[in-house]
Amino acid sequence: MRRPKLPRPRLPRTRTGQRRLVQAVMAGCVLGLLPATWMYLVAGDRLRTTADVPRTDVAVVFGAGLWAGEPSPYLAHRLDAAAELYRAGRIKVVLVTGDNSRKDYDEPDAMRTYLTRHGVPDSRIVSDYAGFDTWDSCVRARKIFGVDEAVLISQGFHIRRAVALCQEAGVSSYGVGVDAKHDATWYYGGAREVFAAGKAALDAVLEPDPRFLGPRETGVANALAAKR
Repeated sequence: MRRPKLPRPRLPRTRTGQRRLVQAVMAGCVLGLLPATWMYLVAGDRLRTTADVPRTDVAVVFGAGLWAGEPSPYLAHRLDAAAELYRAGRIKVVLVTGDNSRKDYDEPDAMRTYLTRHGVPDSRIVSDYAGFDTWDSCVRARKIFGVDEAVLISQGFHIRRAVALCQEAGVSSYGVGVDAKHDATWYYGGAREVFAAGKAALDAVLEPDPRFLGPRETGVANALAAKR
């Protein structure tokens, strides 16, 4: 049995139709690039390294998945950078924000355990268990934990979006983009950012409430007051 042939798209035959098609394609490309352009403009001069980031009380580390209950290699690189900043005296408290939507999946506690193994005192770590995406983490950092200035730590392909969204959420931010092996995960993350930029722009414009908000917590203030 022969498969039915799919109809091929018909291109306009007139010059006017062809011109309109080209204009529509160009307009679509421009609209598609606007969110990414916005992110680059907002975060352009706020990216640093662990060696030159300004001294700030709080660092925010975004979750990046667990492997058998342990931080994924990408997440471990983020946590290593936070531990380095703490040991260098550039930060005082680490806010770990991630997904704990299931009992058998707890990013923040895994991040806390990793940091304590690498020299960050438990009393200097604060957990946000409802950081389900970047916007939620930024808004909760400001509204729940009272953070108005922070160093954000993530991979290079994500850090501009993190800085742009936290700036919009009221957290004055500098971003540290940690190095990562350019493997399949890295390329996937980079490609994903093209689409994530559109959602980020909508979040910045619409400013939706996070999935969970809740009462204000004093964890960051208590951690800043804690003795080493």
